[in-house]
Amino acid sequence: MADAKREIERKYEADPGTRLPDLTAVRGVAAVLDRGVAELDAVYYDTEDLRLAAASVTLRRRTGGADAGWHLKLPVAPGVRDEVHAPLADEVPRDLAGLVRARTRGAPLVPLVRLRSRRDVRHLVDDRGELLAEASTDTVRAERLNGGGGGDATAEWTEIEVELADGADPAFLDAVDKRLRKKGLAPSGAASKLAKALDHTGRRPPRAPEPDGTAGGHLLAHLREQADRLAAHDAAVRRDLPDSVHQMRVATRRLRSAFRSYRKLLDRSATDPVAAELKWLARELGADRDQEVLTERLTSHVDAVPVTLLLGPVRARLRAWSAAGRARVRARTLAALDGERYTALLDALDALLADPPLRPAAAGPADEVLPAAVLREYDRMATRVDRALGLPPGPDRDLALHEARKAAKRVRYAAEAAAPVLGKRGKRFTKGVKTVQKVLGEHQDSVVARDALRDLAIQAHGAGETAFTWGLLHGREEARADACERRLPRVWAEVEAGKPRRL
Repeated sequence: MADAKREIERKYEADPGTRLPDLTAVRGVAAVLDRGVAELDAVYYDTEDLRLAAASVTLRRRTGGADAGWHLKLPVAPGVRDEVHAPLADEVPRDLAGLVRARTRGAPLVPLVRLRSRRDVRHLVDDRGELLAEASTDTVRAERLNGGGGGDATAEWTEIEVELADGADPAFLDAVDKRLRKKGLAPSGAASKLAKALDHTGRRPPRAPEPDGTAGGHLLAHLREQADRLAAHDAAVRRDLPDSVHQMRVATRRLRSAFRSYRKLLDRSATDPVAAELKWLARELGADRDQEVLTERLTSHVDAVPVTLLLGPVRARLRAWSAAGRARVRARTLAALDGERYTALLDALDALLADPPLRPAAAGPADEVLPAAVLREYDRMATRVDRALGLPPGPDRDLALHEARKAAKRVRYAAEAAAPVLGKRGKRFTKGVKTVQKVLGEHQDSVVARDALRDLAIQAHGAGETAFTWGLLHGREEARADACERRLPRVWAEVEAGKPRRL
């Protein structure tokens, strides 16, 4: 995989000829060092219909300056992006094309905009000479390529950019911001140079419609948000970032849950096939996520065992087991993301959202229709919890508690989709359901961990090692599960007592 770094920056509008204000007055800045002027030439690539720009993703080939090459910028938060680098080449590097596959889906990446910038660079350093941030004044000329769009084919502007140094405190940018605003500079209205260039040259990417106050409008806004998160986490999973598989899997679950919980608003003949494919994707991602969670759990529990009770090569066996399982499930995950079935799922999801199969109930007011659906899901959860609590301890109860946990997740996801209209009462309700889900989740994690510990004990015994420590850990997991089962009735009673008649 290509090199990557976290980019944290602020951009400001500036008039032609503007010079960078004196920043030595900013707390922590001992000196502002002149680093000269660089001539940069960048060509930005996208699909013809601007799929990357619509997702605030930029892909460019740049020459000049200290970091010539291909740069892919993926949004993380406002003013924060992950920048993935690849060496200079004539064609889009395969690694970078793969990271945007969930957006492009086979559509060709073509050059759309060329930006030529004259960058006057300054380094802000502390009293030890350590870099705090790089501040630059950029004089930019944009040129639209390949025709299309309205308005002028070229545009020019000046902007000031302040980029935080690696490892520096992000709060430093707040101090710089205060100084620049005091000197009359205003934050840029565009998230990137490309966004400004597209706006000035008439190539604006499409925007999703705003919710209209109806139940259908709010639901569609939620579905579009989750579909975008699904595509965004695709790149993070391919980069093997922490928690990325979990977040992508959650997006699939939220989509499926919305289809189920709000089925009175959407035609099931259209949503059921998409939901089935989302279930397939969640299953493919699940192996990777389950391995990750299980490894973290078992490692932390081994760390808690006194050294006198760690008999045999416990840590070495756990590491070997984890590495073997991780390699297997990682290959499975990437194979799924590179397959045609996954691409077809994303296309089907886009088609559904472009022409949503709304039923008549979707025209009803959001503040009445959505809360009612949340309470229906709650009633289903209550039935499952009560059934589980009525069973004796054992495998049947474990399975029933797992089913109750899944129902609790659906209540949470339904409430999150309706959050804009639920208010404070909805937040309290969701918090209570989340507590129940947490207890049920801890119980299920213990069930899964015990199965893994039994397998590890069998492997250890077969290799002539003592299985004592694995048995000890198994017993501790049984105790944790028992504690969850004893806690659940009290937690559930509190939720039931506080359940509102209406949200």
